[in-house]
Amino acid sequence: MRDIVETVVGFARTVRAAGGRADPERVQAMLAALDHLDVLDPRDVYWAGRLTLCADPEDLPRYDRCFAAYFSGRTAVPRPRRTPPPAVVRAVVVAPPVPDPPSDDGSAAPDDVSVASASGVEVLRHRDVSRLGPDERAEINRLIAVLGASAEPRRSRRLAPASAGRLDPARTVREVLRRGGEPAVLRRRAPRVRPRRLVLLVDVSGSMAPYADALLRFAHAAVRAGTSGRRVEVFAVGTRLTRVTRELAARDPDAAMRAAADAIPDWSGGTRLGEELKEFLDRFGQRGMARGAVVVVASDGWERGDAALLGEQMARLARLAHRVVWANPHKARPGYAPLTAGMAAALPHLSAFTSGHSLAALEELARLIGDPGHA
Repeated sequence: MRDIVETVVGFARTVRAAGGRADPERVQAMLAALDHLDVLDPRDVYWAGRLTLCADPEDLPRYDRCFAAYFSGRTAVPRPRRTPPPAVVRAVVVAPPVPDPPSDDGSAAPDDVSVASASGVEVLRHRDVSRLGPDERAEINRLIAVLGASAEPRRSRRLAPASAGRLDPARTVREVLRRGGEPAVLRRRAPRVRPRRLVLLVDVSGSMAPYADALLRFAHAAVRAGTSGRRVEVFAVGTRLTRVTRELAARDPDAAMRAAADAIPDWSGGTRLGEELKEFLDRFGQRGMARGAVVVVASDGWERGDAALLGEQMARLARLAHRVVWANPHKARPGYAPLTAGMAAALPHLSAFTSGHSLAALEELARLIGDPGHA
């Protein structure tokens, strides 16, 4: 039973990281449902999760993608199915079998998915991505693709109709006129709530080569989770500053990575974080891209340039941005201390300092981006 609980909790964490509402109460409901079902039958597991972890129709496509990636390593492709017969309601709701997603060649996929395979995925979530084999890396890449990193909401200056808030005189007067001068309900308005801009600066230097691919895939998932990519910006940082937001807007992760690799001329080169951060602030940040944004710097902090310059630019960035989060893959190593000149210069200006070495660490980074109280 303990393996089942760990598997369900890990799956719920994946759904939550992808933007779902798999809160603890829903996880408990899924576990209660599985008590009455066959946990080795993928159809039972699918429907137990779908009926408990999904809150509204918008959650269904996300749930299908997460289920396929977590339990079978396949990308879910919905296909039409006949209307199911009425469900039988007793202790739990039992629904008809889930259709098998088609395989890459268009044929029906075999029924070889088992809950036991998810325990291996849970272990893989905590593995350092620099130590993964080709098959393990492909599995992690599929799971990264369903992550969603949305910045925390902010109050806009623009007002919109609301049930509570300040009085809206114009709408109230129009309502009175429509009623022929009779008293009307007072109309109100309140500031709109919009997500903050998210800016990711990903170090692609030689020392970050084992992690750059996973971090850029995380950035791709963030761009795809944004509204047509308008609220997310991504830059590659090395010896040059390269804006790769457009390249990472492609739907297919592998195609996006190829486009980004073609656009980055200094992949696995040196590192001049201070100079490139200054260029970013001069060209983009000061004009508004970093103002009020959540900025994520993904780097190990090895600075070949002037560490004092990096400290000055980090202070400048901290004044402009709403929050600055630094993800250093080496932070997870036993005995690590931020003693390099670059990290020592940047650390006083950070809102949060985390790692980015594994899928679990990237899920943690996604939560930090969206929830300032999680730090």
